[in-house]
Amino acid sequence: MPKIAIFCGANPGKDPIILEQATRLVDLLAAQNFDLIYGGGDFGLMGLIADRFLEHGQTVIGIRPRRLIEQENAHKGISEMIVVEDMFERKAKLMELADAFISLPGGIGTLDEMVEVFTHIKIGYYQKFCGALNTNNYYEGLSIMLDRMVNDHFLSAKDRQILCLASSPEKLVAHLLAY
Repeated sequence: MPKIAIFCGANPGKDPIILEQATRLVDLLAAQNFDLIYGGGDFGLMGLIADRFLEHGQTVIGIRPRRLIEQENAHKGISEMIVVEDMFERKAKLMELADAFISLPGGIGTLDEMVEVFTHIKIGYYQKFCGALNTNNYYEGLSIMLDRMVNDHFLSAKDRQILCLASSPEKLVAHLLAY
């Protein structure tokens, strides 16, 4: 089964459309037999996507630093929990195991993971899909920044296309499957 790494918030956020689109995205991915690799939490968007993949009978693998297991609730009902020492090891393991990457709205950790994956793909360590669900233009500021990088010749127009920003789960999954 292909494995999708999903980066997302440990909080649910305040926009119910984000929750609706995240749920729809999981339904579409599970219908394509994707298994989930994620941060291992049982709360916020992380808990929502893990529970939804499990409801579909898919494998769910959490990768969580020991410190976060001690400080925050780790999901106890997932298929497997890989315990790592720190966030660097977590990101490396996520990139190693996943066949593709999707970011949902989230905080600075989500942005960090997405940008690190983008960077690794850009410099040629991986040839994997990298996309983000741009619910209600959540990632519009990032899009503007990437365009500025292209305009100022710090990023090529070709490399700008590595990150697929899609406004709906259906469009994002269509791009993933076409990849």
